[in-house]
Amino acid sequence: MVTVTSVGSFGDLRAFVGLPYRLHAGTPWVPPLRLERYAFLSRRLNAYFTHGRAQYLLARRGDRIVGRISVQVDDAFDAFHGGRAAMFGFLELEDAPDVAPALLGAAEAWARARGCDRLVGPMDFSLNDESGVLVEGHALAPLVKQPWQPPYYAQRCEEAGLAGVMDLLAWRLDVSEREKVRPALWRVAERARTQHGIVIRPMSRRHLRRELDAFADIYNAAWAHNWGFVPYGKADLDAYAVELQLVYSPGWFMVAELDGVPIAMAITVMDVNQVLARMDGRLLPLGWWHFLRRHRTVDQVRIGFLGVRPEYEMTGVAAALYERHFELAASTPLKGGEAGWILATNRGMNRGLEAMGAEVVKRYRVYERAL
Repeated sequence: MVTVTSVGSFGDLRAFVGLPYRLHAGTPWVPPLRLERYAFLSRRLNAYFTHGRAQYLLARRGDRIVGRISVQVDDAFDAFHGGRAAMFGFLELEDAPDVAPALLGAAEAWARARGCDRLVGPMDFSLNDESGVLVEGHALAPLVKQPWQPPYYAQRCEEAGLAGVMDLLAWRLDVSEREKVRPALWRVAERARTQHGIVIRPMSRRHLRRELDAFADIYNAAWAHNWGFVPYGKADLDAYAVELQLVYSPGWFMVAELDGVPIAMAITVMDVNQVLARMDGRLLPLGWWHFLRRHRTVDQVRIGFLGVRPEYEMTGVAAALYERHFELAASTPLKGGEAGWILATNRGMNRGLEAMGAEVVKRYRVYERAL
């Protein structure tokens, strides 16, 4: 029999953090730093808790931990979209038919008690963090901030009554292979520079927090109509600036300007998962050494954000940002990687990536259940 209880002690929290290290040992999953996981789950340290609330739950069979889940309410999400949604995340479970129903039932009870009308997930804690259940690409290692689960996760979610509501795509792109790109992209990029006067510059690392104000302005305009969108607030940007310092690579954070005004941006981060795979979730004894040498280890990137203010979409600025990625690949050790996730319904971005010779290599599914 499976019982589900709230995380109420440090021992419970340690079990919550530690479960995926046991479940996924020897798989393509990349163990995150345990210290970072504790900080991310901390209600005091994670900016999510300035506008959200969460409960962590553990499933046990006797004395054995067999699953975990979070359930959370994001006031910023509800304020923007209306309604009353609850999200679930941090889903991990052993391959048994009674674990997912028990976890989701407990999450649903918590959500119902707070007046929520639907349960959506997984997302840790929002759609801008690790989200979805991997349904394609299980043989591939995840890049930074990508989840990885074995194939039975999707089966158990669907058996428990969850219905897929949105697919998220990861596109593989070798940005050093210009010959795969359709020639029209280069022509559009050239027109963006010569006819519209668009200039692309790197974000300043020293003034990164200030740069993120312009990023949020573009993001909140470009993504406002996307499924699952939540606007960035000040506390989120403060935390994001600190996080991005750890994965900063010169040139790969970029802003496109027209007459000195930011109209588009791209944030492409080095895949520190290549380093974390060597660290085995720990800074000691030698994990810190691998991290300090990350610029010698990492050779791929993840294009996390690329967006254009809607009124400038027809200028070709997105093509100019794509072109800059190819130029950087020619002069740095970072030669390829993945773009995404991209909503499966985002025809414009998906068509643009296809035009660059990219291919879908991973698919994640977000589920929903009406309460």
